[in-house]
Amino acid sequence: MIRIVQLFYAGLLVTLLGACGGLQLRGTGDLGLVIERASGHVTLVNTSSRQPYARIGGLGDLSHASVVYSRDARYAFVFGRDGGLTKIDLLQGVIVKRIMQSGNSIGGSISQDGRIVVAQNYTPGGIKAFDTETLELLSEVPAEYEPGRFSKVVGLADVPGNKFAYALFDGGEIWVSDFTDPKRPVTRRYPAGLQPYDGLVTPDGRHYLAGLFGEDGIALLDLWQPEKGSRKILEKYGRGEEKLPVFKMPHLRGWSVAAGRAWLPAIGRHEVLVADAATWKETGRVAVKGQPVFVMASPDGRQIWVNFAFPDNGWVQVIDTLSGKVVQTLQPGKAVLHMEFTPRGEAVWVSARDDNRVVIYDTRTFQQLGDIPVQSPSGIFFTSRAARIGF
Repeated sequence: MIRIVQLFYAGLLVTLLGACGGLQLRGTGDLGLVIERASGHVTLVNTSSRQPYARIGGLGDLSHASVVYSRDARYAFVFGRDGGLTKIDLLQGVIVKRIMQSGNSIGGSISQDGRIVVAQNYTPGGIKAFDTETLELLSEVPAEYEPGRFSKVVGLADVPGNKFAYALFDGGEIWVSDFTDPKRPVTRRYPAGLQPYDGLVTPDGRHYLAGLFGEDGIALLDLWQPEKGSRKILEKYGRGEEKLPVFKMPHLRGWSVAAGRAWLPAIGRHEVLVADAATWKETGRVAVKGQPVFVMASPDGRQIWVNFAFPDNGWVQVIDTLSGKVVQTLQPGKAVLHMEFTPRGEAVWVSARDDNRVVIYDTRTFQQLGDIPVQSPSGIFFTSRAARIGF
């Protein structure tokens, strides 16, 4: 009799769940989204089926958008260029909440404990911290590097200890803000150099690197020993050589550490810089087809995939990290803006903006596995990012 009652209630529960909007039961580990930079939409995708499953609009200006995920990978936080911050439920395929938090923003990050989402802003200049559950404003740190002078903030990344590191483009500094008390952050400042344009954190969370646009080199801060201050690395790669026009700023967030070396885009040059990841000294350069924008390593570190600025932005090249040579050149479509590896790296998704599609390649054979129609796709972001430092 007890068994019959248990079966009855189990059946009733299944019936009730099935009636709740007809939602498909799914996990979040193989989900993600693609930014539609011209339409204010995002397309939600499944990396296992290689198919879209929802499309959401009303996200404002996504011409330079980025995404971070909650710890459980259920919610996406989308940062729009217009200062919008939008929380999306990936399982229900809906906007949970949207706020306008600034006048001009280019990204954000989420804290180690998952309780704070932080936006970096050009206007008015600084960072703002929000509760991830409610998007309530908790605190802000104005980027006032001199009395009355505020800087655009770039390169924001989470680091261990519920801290965030970021660079001040106009101020020439690296700041680290400790949000142990989310309503009373404590900030420390370090010199960087002329016009830091982007920043990144090593996979172990130890080093913060800020690329410099106004001079050759990269500023490096050891977050385990910040009292030693920042120092300059790779400062000689362009010395004595003719300056080339920069058609698109490279993205250091797309840099890579693989095979014990760091692989970095050289500003305005047709080269990928290679440095020893322990000493940070240059060990080589790889000649590539154009000016690198993203230089991204596969999860196993065996390959580096590189895309380029105009006029070579229809191409992608693959570097083998053992040989240090280009082993494959692909032409996915017009205006390749971004690439993203599936969580274990068996495939890579490539956005071809002007062809309105995302192309999917097998990373072993380089054969095309399929494509997905998406309007003006740019950034591709998978939920595997939820478990990584520096995003």
